[in-house]
Amino acid sequence: QVQLVESGGGLVQVGGSLRLSCAASGHSFSSYTVGWFRQAPGKDREFVVGINWGNGRTIYGASVKGRVTISRDNVKKTAYLQMIKANAGDTAVYYCAARKLGSVTQAETAYDYWGQGTQVTVAS
Repeated sequence: QVQLVESGGGLVQVGGSLRLSCAASGHSFSSYTVGWFRQAPGKDREFVVGINWGNGRTIYGASVKGRVTISRDNVKKTAYLQMIKANAGDTAVYYCAARKLGSVTQAETAYDYWGQGTQVTVAS
């Protein structure tokens, strides 16, 4: 089992960048695939980016492709989301999620563990 805590949210200027962290506690973080999702007010939760356990394969949501990178540090048991060229449409609560030994996927229901989320607000 793993517990996830997001950090790094806050106010970002339009065109700026942000870096979110997802710190995990528990064992065997390297065996977990990690995904980032976000939910804007009044909208469904949306897949942003994910990274596979093992081979580190990544997949990206269509709305952020080219602006987002994901990385992980298995020693620190932390995953990171880096975004550039932020716009107002990126304003949302960002969640990290994890699934053990499963392939990275955009499917929200595939992830078993979720953090509480961190708010990102992009403003001019």
